[in-house]
Amino acid sequence: MTSGKRDWLYFAGWLLTGAGYLLVLLTVLSIGIFILPIPLIGTLALATRRGALRGLPGLISSTSLPLFLLAYLNRDGPGTYCTSSAGGRSCTEGLLDPWILLAVGLLALAAGVALFLTIRRRPVVSGVPGHSM
Repeated sequence: MTSGKRDWLYFAGWLLTGAGYLLVLLTVLSIGIFILPIPLIGTLALATRRGALRGLPGLISSTSLPLFLLAYLNRDGPGTYCTSSAGGRSCTEGLLDPWILLAVGLLALAAGVALFLTIRRRPVVSGVPGHSM
């Protein structure tokens, strides 16, 4: 596997690991403690790989995943959304503006990718990105 592909896999690994930690944080009062071993295993697996630190900006991009989910869940917002069926009418109030959530998510994703691409261009000395002699 080429170094470029490996770097992108590390980025994706850190992105998914960060998303796992965010899921634990968001569900800490219910199932968070049961989910915690998954991102911990991901962290251990990535932290023990040589060169995996180059993909660390994936943690920044991982903040975009819950924002994308919120944008999808609020896709009928902002405000109140009502549906009618044979059994009656159902309304959901307080929906957020999905375009703002999507924009912030895209910014977080782009920030992580931009940092990742910047780090990839720097020489690597002793397995630590960004440190040159």
